[in-house]
Amino acid sequence: MAIVDTALAGRVALVTGGSRGIGRAICVALGQRGATVAVNYTSRQDAADETVKLVEAAGGKAVAVGFDVADSDAVAAEVKRLGKELGGLDILVNNAGVAVNGLIMRFKDADWHKVLDINLRGAFAVSRAAAPLLLRAKDKGRIINLSSVVGESGNAGQAAYAASKAGLIGLTKSLAKELAGRGVCVNAVTPGYIETDMTAAELPEAQRDKLMTQIPLGRIGTPEDVAGAVAFLAGPEASYITGEVLRVNGGMLM
Repeated sequence: MAIVDTALAGRVALVTGGSRGIGRAICVALGQRGATVAVNYTSRQDAADETVKLVEAAGGKAVAVGFDVADSDAVAAEVKRLGKELGGLDILVNNAGVAVNGLIMRFKDADWHKVLDINLRGAFAVSRAAAPLLLRAKDKGRIINLSSVVGESGNAGQAAYAASKAGLIGLTKSLAKELAGRGVCVNAVTPGYIETDMTAAELPEAQRDKLMTQIPLGRIGTPEDVAGAVAFLAGPEASYITGEVLRVNGGMLM
């Protein structure tokens, strides 16, 4: 497959949690537009290497880079190294995330901290490390945070996940105001229910059928649906959009 266009040619992107699912689709979409993509992973290097191959097959360039977004020291060191090796950083996609579900009366402190550490503190740590590089990119600089429909609506049994994703929206708006003076745009995308390995395993057929009745477009989204929105926000077409929340949920929340 050839590059779709060259809107992101010469730009460097870092996608956290890029080895599978939505993150993988985002990496491929950015590569199709000409970006060099750093595919972040925590433990599955094999999956990250497969994403690199898919980006290259789409006509882009990619490298796999392993670090845990919840480890601030590792984040700072690896982002700095990436900036030197790849010649800068123009686009950061904070996609890494984890869901631990359960009713609040039975929810453990350790699970609360795990979700917040990866989903919210991790995005903060990577954004902080990347900020000096993005500021040098000026009007090409982009941060796109992957929040969730439940960050806006809430959901029973997902207090930690919803809180972390709602926090990402607040982080997005604050960083948008902080970095706008140098032309860096910061936005969030809030996917609805997306077809991934995780949702396929956790969503029984009966629940899937019930869910369909809540989605006006009548289908569960795909990772490519989300990736298209991210690629748009990463490109020059979105140079006058910042501090916004782009909903990709099939009309589930309007």
